[in-house]
Amino acid sequence: MRLFDFSLKINGFNINKAKLALSKIQSLNDVEFNRYLEEKKKEIVLFHLQNNNFYKSFGENIDVNDWNSIPVMTKRHLQQPLEKRLSNGFALKDVYVNKTSGSSGDPFIFAKDKWCHAMTWAEIMNRFSWYDINFNTSKQARFYGIPLDKKSYYKERLKDWFSNRFRFSVFDLSDAAFEKVLLKFKSSEFDFINGYTSPIVQFAKFLNRKQIILKNVCPSLKVCIVTSEMLFDDDKVLLEKQFGIPIVNEYGASELDLIAFQNTNNEWQINSETLFVEVLDEKNKPLPYGEEGRIVITSLYNKAHPFIRYDIGDIGILDEQSTLRTPILKKLIGRTNDIAVLPSGKTAAGLTFYYITKSVIENDGNVSEFIIEQLSLDTFKIKFVSKKELSQDKKNTIAKAMEQYLEPNITITFERVNVLDRSKSGKLKQFTSYLK
Repeated sequence: MRLFDFSLKINGFNINKAKLALSKIQSLNDVEFNRYLEEKKKEIVLFHLQNNNFYKSFGENIDVNDWNSIPVMTKRHLQQPLEKRLSNGFALKDVYVNKTSGSSGDPFIFAKDKWCHAMTWAEIMNRFSWYDINFNTSKQARFYGIPLDKKSYYKERLKDWFSNRFRFSVFDLSDAAFEKVLLKFKSSEFDFINGYTSPIVQFAKFLNRKQIILKNVCPSLKVCIVTSEMLFDDDKVLLEKQFGIPIVNEYGASELDLIAFQNTNNEWQINSETLFVEVLDEKNKPLPYGEEGRIVITSLYNKAHPFIRYDIGDIGILDEQSTLRTPILKKLIGRTNDIAVLPSGKTAAGLTFYYITKSVIENDGNVSEFIIEQLSLDTFKIKFVSKKELSQDKKNTIAKAMEQYLEPNITITFERVNVLDRSKSGKLKQFTSYLK
């Protein structure tokens, strides 16, 4: 029985029609696709100008024939009651409602009309099929958070059952917990792993200590798909080694859709069928392929709620070989609110600090996880989980590397903890700035 498709249908999401619509889009030639994209962009702007009071006031100076006249919206613009942002003809009971994770620091509730949400699932299912994953038949090992209140907890467990997946806790990453995870892999025929990057990397480190290749324990495994947190190159190498299967990087946002998905040529292919993705400069002008800027996204199908030239809060680069039909995300650098400001006035992506520290701190396997916090202009704290305290030599090496790559006269402090705080969803934020 196709339980996953069935669960979507009973909730009002016409997945069969959406799959057919997506297939038709993908069958267009280049000229037809460019025409389709321009028509969908204009159509969604006109719809919200005519049917959404919030967007009418937000975009009152729009010239629909000049895409660059359309203002960029941010999460701050959307932090008002959802009822004020819904389009005419849509009621809360008739739409898909959810909230963003808050990992950006600006959480809000959003809505998608049911056709838009069906197209979202058609896109996701299409991309997973690149690796022979079928949501109706393939069993998923899921490393995600789960609500702790009873009602929400059992609701998620029921959804897991319908979705043919087993969920592992990301809040307990101890060896004792991973022993139970390993037993479940030994007794189950999982087809794929999906979930947050950091707990999956920690599981791989556990397997490395045990000298176990997961594919040997669970031969049915085909692929591991990580999402929501940065996947660094050395972590990908570790995952490939310990899991014995391809590692695929996914980039998405709950309020939008799947944004980019690593294709079989090892390229981060952007979803151009249901989204229009731009990289803009500080003046909201499109940048040439290959240049770094803010990632701004338009949802082409969401009529219940406008996401038009929506600044998702990330910084990235589109590959020089990109086309409108097949845009490639060359690099995802980090979040705009994760920028570190240094005493000299220089700025750096917060993940730069994380990456520099990572290259030193994890070499000997003592430190399992760490995060970096900016406490003031010149003071940074590294909080870490480890088997034993860091030596002074190691601390000095890290501080020296920080100064070498960034600038002198910054202070690095260290705090060893038993466990790192995660968000309610289970995500681990690698860099946080507490500067106002």
